[in-house]
Amino acid sequence: MATLKTQTNLLLFLLTVSSAASIGVNYGTIADNLPPPPQVAAFLAQRTYIDRVKLFSADPSLLRAFAGTSIAVTVTASNSDIPSLARSPSAASAWVSSNLLPFIPATNITRVAVGNEVLATGDKLLISLLVPAMRSLSAAIAAAGLSVQVSTPHSLGILAASDPPSSGRFRRGYDRVIFRPMLDYHRRTKTPFLVNPYPYFGFTPKTLNYALFRPNSGVFDAVTGFNYTNMFDAQLDAVYSAMNRLGYGDVDIVVAETGWPSVGDPDQTAVNVENALSYNGNVIRHVSSGKGTPLMPNRTFETYLFALFNEDLKPSTSERNFGLFRPDFSPVYDVGLLRDNSSVSFVYCANGGKKWCVARGDAAADVLQSNIDYACGHGADCADIQAGGACYQPDTLLAHASYAMNAYYQASGRNDFDCDFAGTGIITTTDPSPNLSAFLQCFMDHGKVPPQPTITTSHRKPHLWIRQSNNHIRSVRLKRDVVTP
Repeated sequence: MATLKTQTNLLLFLLTVSSAASIGVNYGTIADNLPPPPQVAAFLAQRTYIDRVKLFSADPSLLRAFAGTSIAVTVTASNSDIPSLARSPSAASAWVSSNLLPFIPATNITRVAVGNEVLATGDKLLISLLVPAMRSLSAAIAAAGLSVQVSTPHSLGILAASDPPSSGRFRRGYDRVIFRPMLDYHRRTKTPFLVNPYPYFGFTPKTLNYALFRPNSGVFDAVTGFNYTNMFDAQLDAVYSAMNRLGYGDVDIVVAETGWPSVGDPDQTAVNVENALSYNGNVIRHVSSGKGTPLMPNRTFETYLFALFNEDLKPSTSERNFGLFRPDFSPVYDVGLLRDNSSVSFVYCANGGKKWCVARGDAAADVLQSNIDYACGHGADCADIQAGGACYQPDTLLAHASYAMNAYYQASGRNDFDCDFAGTGIITTTDPSPNLSAFLQCFMDHGKVPPQPTITTSHRKPHLWIRQSNNHIRSVRLKRDVVTP
């Protein structure tokens, strides 16, 4: 997607969705150029809409930095702490005394993560002690009179099967010995199961759009009859299926990590700022929408993006570039989490507005048609480009696609990623092609740009808009909602 200036603003969406999910970040520190923790805490609290952080340690300098803020903090007990926590109640009490009691209530510590992706280590002893360590630490926290959750994050390597999502099951041997008692613990303590879904690690060149929430034909699950239009939903539903197979589908799920790097090695062509913006922006909107997933409808998901900063001491180029921000607090790209309205603005004018999303002139006809189908089926008002409509002329596929794409872009809140359309959309402040001047004038004359951004929680029944051979557009009611990219 080409753009003259990044002006994404998801704030309006996050504030107006009544059941909005909490958006957090993973605050990693594998770097030698990061700002002091007090500056980081002040930045998050004062200049962003991020309301929670997950730390990979219980570093006291980090915990002190968040004192006096309302930011919810998850701290981590290291993998090396697990044996002592599991075997000794006194060790668990000592951990609480050292890592929680000195900082609560000044610092809003809400959860302890026991280890990180422990099953991925392959350490059988450590794995066998994980649930006992969680129980022991939870008991010590309760004995200290604190209200702090205890859980542990998992990679998707815990699954033996995940495609299709309905086939999701935990790895053989771990399902009943590890996960059944763990999920029973979560149910009894009303704590969530933490997972780290990363479509970035699961995509192929053929499934890139599917991974990035961009328009695609989807992946059909014949068992449930659901068509998945993004990999994120498919991964979460595979985890849900595995949990439900053991009888614990009621346990809540938290997305403890997810993200997409903005820079990679030369052979990583899908690793770039455009794709990182597309993925993270769409994740924020999707988890906050209240739409849920096909198997977990009408739900929001507490979600932690990975990561807060680029970390320059990590081993590979992509690993060093998962950050939303640089060490000087400037955004690597803007997913709309900044409070500074000077960096994210909406321009509305009497003539109908100065920002449009239009189709690239070199886009293929079948892609333009796909863009029309998608935009008009997901909230764009396309009545005026039907035969006899006020903006039916010029009757070209390029003009109609530009109209539909722009209507979708405006209705969705003018987020940069809403003008992606698999790289065939352009955000512009000027008429990019004389061939589109009539379309732009029609669009402005008929008031399709709203006087102010308005996004609500109501979802229209989607329609599939089909451009027929006679250039008419008809509307077909779909039976089931399709996930908005």
